[in-house]
Amino acid sequence: MKQKLLAVFLFYFLLSTVSVAQSFPTLEEIIEGQVIQTRRSGAVTWLKDGERYSRIEQDEVTGGVQIVAYRAKDNTREVIIPSAMLIHPETGKPIPVRSISWSKDNNQVLIYNNTKRVWRYDTRGNYWVLNLQEGTLRQLGKNFPESSLMFAKFSPAGDRVAYVYKNNIYVEELISGKITPLTTDGSETVVNGTFDWVYEEEFSCRDGFRWSPSGNYIAYWQSDTEGTGVFDIINNVDSIYPTILHFPYPKAGTANSAVKIGYLPATGGMTTWLDIPGDPRNHYLPRMEFIPESDELFIQQLNREQNMNRVWTVKLDDPEPFNIFTDTDAAWLDTNDEVVWLKNNRYFTWLSERDGWRHLYRISRDGKEIIPVTKGDFDYIAPVGMDLKKEIVYFIASPDNFTQRYLYSASLSGKGDSKRLTPSDQQGQHSYDMSPTGKWAVHTFSNASTPPVTDMVSFPGYEVVRTMEDNQQAREQYAALGIRPKEFFKVKSGELWLDAWMIKPMDFDSTKKYPVIIEVYGEPWGATVQDVWSGGDLWLQYMANQGFLMVSMENRGANTPRGREWRKCIYGEVGTFSAEDQCRGILHMAEQFSFIDTSRIGITGWSGGGSQTLNCMFRYPEVFHTGIAVAFVSDQRLYDTIYQERYMNTPQNNPEGYRKGSPITYAKNLQGNLLLIHGTADDNVHYQSCELLVNELIRHGKVFSQISYPMRSHSINEGEGTTLHLRKSMAKYWIDHLHP
Repeated sequence: MKQKLLAVFLFYFLLSTVSVAQSFPTLEEIIEGQVIQTRRSGAVTWLKDGERYSRIEQDEVTGGVQIVAYRAKDNTREVIIPSAMLIHPETGKPIPVRSISWSKDNNQVLIYNNTKRVWRYDTRGNYWVLNLQEGTLRQLGKNFPESSLMFAKFSPAGDRVAYVYKNNIYVEELISGKITPLTTDGSETVVNGTFDWVYEEEFSCRDGFRWSPSGNYIAYWQSDTEGTGVFDIINNVDSIYPTILHFPYPKAGTANSAVKIGYLPATGGMTTWLDIPGDPRNHYLPRMEFIPESDELFIQQLNREQNMNRVWTVKLDDPEPFNIFTDTDAAWLDTNDEVVWLKNNRYFTWLSERDGWRHLYRISRDGKEIIPVTKGDFDYIAPVGMDLKKEIVYFIASPDNFTQRYLYSASLSGKGDSKRLTPSDQQGQHSYDMSPTGKWAVHTFSNASTPPVTDMVSFPGYEVVRTMEDNQQAREQYAALGIRPKEFFKVKSGELWLDAWMIKPMDFDSTKKYPVIIEVYGEPWGATVQDVWSGGDLWLQYMANQGFLMVSMENRGANTPRGREWRKCIYGEVGTFSAEDQCRGILHMAEQFSFIDTSRIGITGWSGGGSQTLNCMFRYPEVFHTGIAVAFVSDQRLYDTIYQERYMNTPQNNPEGYRKGSPITYAKNLQGNLLLIHGTADDNVHYQSCELLVNELIRHGKVFSQISYPMRSHSINEGEGTTLHLRKSMAKYWIDHLHP
């Protein structure tokens, strides 16, 4: 009888535990993205009047798309481009619309569709011009192959469009259809009007030409990749014989492309090259724009070490460059994308960390007057917009909580203190898409456990006009899961406090011991400890409910708003301080929480996070017992010049830093369980990085596991079933080796 009662008890106990496990979605359901259906308010494009924004919407009647304008004040809806105007003139079928741009007079629309990816972005496709007054729609570059044009832009007068085809720049007249090639020397090695791989990846440069405000000239970049190291990716899966993709990729310490800037008449003619001082292979020209309403260029030039940014102006009728301002830093500088011209072009805005914090400055055109617009012990994080009439700048900052983001304002005069505008009862992260006049903004709020809420806000009073999307369904779906949200707290590395979060299993019991999985990135490009909605963190929650504690810590050098010293103390030491902080941080976390099992600590990361995973596993093998490193850099000399040298200088100038920061240096110390994952078609962090580490581990007799994904890129998401296979493999490895 006792045995029968015991059996019944065990049956119902097991049934209850199974039901708890089954209440959480399967991995397949998570990957399919149907568990929490978060609705975005949709991308908006503010119209030039600043009172309306446009959206691309489906026309339920015709099945095509239409362009709809909404008035910010009262949400009045108006179809400004009906789907009937977006019909292919030959086939009679609706054309797809990826994006649109307007002519200066708003009488014409440039339509971009049938796009193809070039490295990171869909920058090649078809372009169409819709004339709203005449009701005509015609395709540009019709004699060129399908989906082959790049960066088409109206001239200021709207009578021509310029674009790039096969590394040359063309201008097409809209009335006659005449096409004029402005450059003819474009080739596999000479690149006009666009950029090579490393400029795109590290400087976000892709569109490489600019119309002058007069419409008389086009200024453009030219890259000569001859002499740059060429990397090969071997495709073994698409045919019985391999094919090879060749592309220039300068690795740390090697030759860069030679980049220069020139201009020429928009009707055709000779290029005038700007004589900017400095070796073009050992300097960068990451930014070039025309000063508003002038034929004068404003150019940023970084030296190879990226610790000096010289600003040049060049008048097209007198191409002698003039250095108006120079910014320097003992570590590195980033490009300045916050340049706005003020007071009839007598001043421009500039971001700098010259006082130890990232702040916005107003600089006179001659560079002699430098006035701080924002000031105090906090970082200016990102721009939102300006009201030039009222001389107000709006920006994102978070002085008191580095995991959150709020809206602030300041006077462009530099007088007075910055003022927080975001309501105090909305703890989390806030973003704003502000109108050109600074009068309205589409505002989105979320935090780690609150799906995005989007509303329309008016300024300068910060009044919420209406809710555009409340995501009630997503909130209900999230609540129905019954999961434990991220808990934010701090841990110590020595005397330094680090931000951290933890996710616990649904059936968490503080009297038990749990294995830990640390999610790490740790390099200057990004941050992991952010109080923002990430779809409910379902992958992390899935792993937590297998019996793990999921945690993350923000080490020194991570891109968080904690001041210059926090971010740049790792200069020349990438990979060392981060691993030290992760080690100290998890040990201090274990001191705070007795339910952490220090004999079962795992760590994982992707890209730079994969590199940090390896450094932790190899440098602190007594602390980190199991690791999964994905798409990692094993030897810092293998990564590109711009990124790696920005934070490390060159291998020639800093050989010891490269040695200390590279995981491969310590591969012989591996003691725990290690899984390496890499895509063989990774054009960013090459599969070579994995192969060299594998070779070193074998040399030292170290046993490890490896998964290579054929012809997958850095994101390892191409091909049917790839993402599910990747996550299943990771989950199995954690369960097999950390035994939850």
